[in-house]
Order: sequence, then C-alpha cells, then structure tokens
Amino acid sequence: MAYLAGLILVVLLSFATGFPQGTEPSPRALSAKDYVNQTTCDGDKYTYQELAGYGYIPSNARDKYGDTIGGIGSSIAFDEKSWKKTSNGTYEGTLWVLPDRGWNTEGTLNFQPRVHKLSVALSPRVNATLTNPSGPNLRLTYLDTVRFTGPDGTPCTGLDADVTGSITYPGFPQLPVATYQGDGFGGAGPGGRRIPVDSEGLVLNSDGSFFVSDEYGPYIYKFSPSGQMLLAIRPPDAYIPHRNGTVSFSADSPPFYNPNETIIPANTDTGRDNNQGFEGLTVSPDGTTLSALLQSALDQEGGPNNPYRLNARMIQYDISGSTPVYKNEYVVTLPLYGSGSKSKVAAQSEIHALSSTQFLILSRDSNAGHGQSSSTSVYRHADIFDISAPATDIMSTSNDATNGSIASGTGALDLGITAATYCSFLDYNVNSQLGRFGIRNGGAQDQYLLNEKWESLATVPVNPGTDDRDYFLFSLSDNDFITQDGFLNGGKFTYKDASGFNLDNQALVFQIRVPKGEIPS
Repeated sequence: MAYLAGLILVVLLSFATGFPQGTEPSPRALSAKDYVNQTTCDGDKYTYQELAGYGYIPSNARDKYGDTIGGIGSSIAFDEKSWKKTSNGTYEGTLWVLPDRGWNTEGTLNFQPRVHKLSVALSPRVNATLTNPSGPNLRLTYLDTVRFTGPDGTPCTGLDADVTGSITYPGFPQLPVATYQGDGFGGAGPGGRRIPVDSEGLVLNSDGSFFVSDEYGPYIYKFSPSGQMLLAIRPPDAYIPHRNGTVSFSADSPPFYNPNETIIPANTDTGRDNNQGFEGLTVSPDGTTLSALLQSALDQEGGPNNPYRLNARMIQYDISGSTPVYKNEYVVTLPLYGSGSKSKVAAQSEIHALSSTQFLILSRDSNAGHGQSSSTSVYRHADIFDISAPATDIMSTSNDATNGSIASGTGALDLGITAATYCSFLDYNVNSQLGRFGIRNGGAQDQYLLNEKWESLATVPVNPGTDDRDYFLFSLSDNDFITQDGFLNGGKFTYKDASGFNLDNQALVFQIRVPKGEIPS
C-alpha cells in the first residue's frame, strides 16, 4: 500500500453551487447558444451542450501491486448506485477502469490483466471560458485493483496468443493460450501457459462481477468480483481468426523478449483482423442484453485493408439467465475520414447503450495526438447508431460459418442487408470547448494536447433521482502505459518508453441531453 499515498491526483481548488438534490427543475428549452451541436437520429434528438470537465492520472502513478497505472481508458463502468450530487453542487461516484494488455510499444509482456477501482469527484465550472479557463475540475483517486485469473486461478496474461494451439477447462469452449519463456518479461523463470486477454470492453454487473471483451479471441469473459474467470463466450466461427486453414489466435504481436518472432502470414485469412476484436461492449439499460462490436470488419469482409474495413459486426446475447444465449447480430458501417485515395475508416473504440436500439459509438482516427507524429486529430467522435428497422438482423447459419460473409472484400454489403442507421454527434476536437479547460487538439507536443486514443464511454445523470434528461458523458484515454518511469511485474520490471514521452491518463466529461424516455445504461 506504499504507493497509495500520492494517488489523490488532481486537486480541486473550489466548488460550484447547484440545486439541492430533489429540487432540480424540469429540462429547460435550449437555444442555439446553449449547445455545441444537436443531432436527430431516427427521429430522436440528442444535444451536446458543453465540455463539463477534465482531469488526469499522471503517467507514473502505480497501483497497490507496484505496477504502472496505464491504459485505463480502454473501457470504464460506473457503479451507478454510488453516483450522487452533494449539497454543494459537486458530484461523487465510483468508477471501474480497464487497462488493456499492458505496456506493449516494444513487444507484449506477461502483464496480468486487471481492473482498477477509482473514486471520482466532479466540480462543475460553468463559467469557464477561453479567456478565463478552468484548471482540471475532475479528481480521480485510486482505490483498489482486481487482477484476472483463469478458471483454475492461474493468472491471465497480456502476451500474444500462440499461433496455433489452445487450452481447455471443463465447461469452457476452446480458449486461446500463450506459452511463455522465463518470467514472461525477459527474466529468469520457469515459463508457463496462460490465457491471453487483451481486455477492451467492460460491463459491471449488479453482483459485482464483470463482463470483459477481448481482442485476441475475440471472446467475452465473465469474471467474479475477485477476478476469477467464471465463463467464456466464444462467438460464431465467422469471428474466429484462421491462418493456413486452421484456428490461429495470434495477433502478430511478438513478446518483448523475442521481438523478431515472425508470424506467417502476418494477417489472418478469415475472422477478426489483428488487434480488431471486440473493442466495444455494453449492456442494455434493463440489464438483459449484452452487445459486443468489432473494432472494424472481419477479414473476409474487407478487414485487413483501409478503407474497406468499414462494416463491423455487432453480436448480442441474452444474459437474463445463468448461460448467455446468442440472440441477434447486426452490421454497423463505420465512418470515413479524409478524401479520395486517402480515405480511412474511423475504427470504433467503444459503444454504450442508450436504449434497446440506440447506442453511442466512439469512432476515431489514429496516429494523431500527444506523442504521435501529428498533433491534430481530424475525426474523434461519440456518434450514435440505431439497430431498429430497417437494419437487418444478419444472424444466420451461413453468415456465421467460418467463411461466412455479409460484404465483399472491398467492403460492399451484400444485397438485402441494411446496416444500422449511423448519425454524427459529438466532436471531441472542438477547441472552443477544450480551451475552457486549458487543453486542445493540435499544436505543441505537451501535456495540454489531447492523447491519441480515446476508448471509453460511460454516462451518469446530471440530476440523479429526477426525470431530467441531461447526462454527463465520461470518456478516458488509453495512454498505452507510455511513461519514462514505468514499473510492471510487481514493480520488479522497469521501463522507459522509447518515444521519450510521458502520457498522462486523461479524462473528459461532456454534458449531453438525450431524448425523452431514454435511460442510458
């Protein structure tokens, strides 16, 4: 616990006033000067009112095991019962944050996947302006960590899966396996075999357990409150990666201790493309339907190639009983940015259910932001999609077979298939909003520049306990564990990222208004 003392990370200087709980007014009408953008999606109006908060966790913060707290924007989930508005107008709650596979800019490591528990405190700064900006008004305080293990208690790992082979447990499907040398960090040790998990999506269940989606499988796992794997959902064969005619879970991500390892072919032939698995995971507001969305298209549907990888499949499971049941499948056509021959797909990094049919989706560009070759992002959005009619439920035996396809290799949807309705909504990169908190998109490479990877979405009400339709939308960045003061393996493995950068774990809070009748999950 020696590392906890310094982890109250952003100090609030003053508190805003607000309505006492229970006396909030009905939603007021908004004029054009009261919002940044409005979008109507399938007849439902959404409003981006303002950027309401900013905070961060320093790049060299460490958890109770002595490991660097990094990558925590891969996915987030609020304990909704914890969220409250205090008498002085501030907000408090408990937020669970999910790192991905650990520091891997120079190769994957035997990092044990985990989830962190934070307390958050938001102090509104409604009067912040470009000429009189607020400092950080979101405090993020580290509380605890739960590390993930397999069904038998063996730690899971962030190492890439083996090219071939698997591991089995009673009552579980065939699972990916990673075989490692030494301690898996390049040091001495007995070696071993572990379940590889590149965790990217998080759902917090009412009993304290977690659903976690991963990119290696791509699978969905359920972990107990203490982190032990309880079940695994293997998607249809069309999603399972194949090389050379056989199942191959490797994502062509060599280990740190063997960077020259070569996978042939580097890309899979069918199934999820490398590092393009279940990036998005969410649960319906009533808690009965689990939805997982691929980061971009399957290989047989244009996956390996930009700009053809735009049709991403979303799969749904009924989780009202003890065993998840496959129930529906849809396709989401992702947006393009750039023009002509330079067009690229804005791959998605997270989804969040707003109702049983409408979802927020975080689609963005890449290689732009703090620590990247370009500091200016051109597409970084929380958009909306709708799977109600006329969207096609593509669930079928033929579509879900190993070579099953709903689009051509150049990304053209098959005749008779209609994708979900997609609506542009909230732009992260509006500098007139970012500047109110002293941050920006574009310009100098410094700590005030937004990070590249924004990969999480979570909502909580502005006026808890009322029918008000205003919500705070939280989004955290994945900093890839990039720091010059890094520790892993219980603090025994030290590193300095070759980029020379220190990337804080940044967090943004937007205020939005949702349509009447919607209660986001």
